Formats: sequence, C-alpha cells, structure tokens
Amino acid sequence: MRACVMAGNALVDWVLVVFVLFKGAVFAAGMYFAIKWHFDREKQWADRGALLRMGAKFAVAFVLLLVAVLALTFGVARALGMDLSLP
Repeated sequence: MRACVMAGNALVDWVLVVFVLFKGAVFAAGMYFAIKWHFDREKQWADRGALLRMGAKFAVAFVLLLVAVLALTFGVARALGMDLSLP
C-alpha cells in the first residue's frame, strides 16, 4: 500500500514539472512573437514624424487617463469621508 502512495505523489510532482515547462514554453513563444511583431512593425514605420506623433498621442492619452483616475480616486475617497489632507 505504501508503494502506491509514493507512486501517486511522484505523479503529482511530475504534473507540476509539466505545467511549469508548459508555462515556460508559452511565455517563450509569446516573447518570440512580441519581438517579431515589434521588429516587423518598425520596418513598416520608417516615417519618424508619424512615429513621433503617435508617441505624443499615447503620452497625452496616458496623462489624461492618469488625471482622470486620480480625480475619481480622490472623489470617491472624499465621498466616503476620508481625510486626505497632508499632515
């Protein structure tokens, strides 16, 4: 009976190893395709002006979203009666 229990535990250990290897393979494939996509995209966008305009649009959108999230957070905190004043 003890041999069956040990065999069962060994099987569970191998399942973990297989899952970790599968996860590593998925991450490696994802990294490969992400790098390939960015490399191909860079070849497409040879125009520096368009690239700078797009970067500026993303930066402005990020800052606006950041301000909106901060305003929402402080609004909810004040509505809940939290004291947000500095010491």
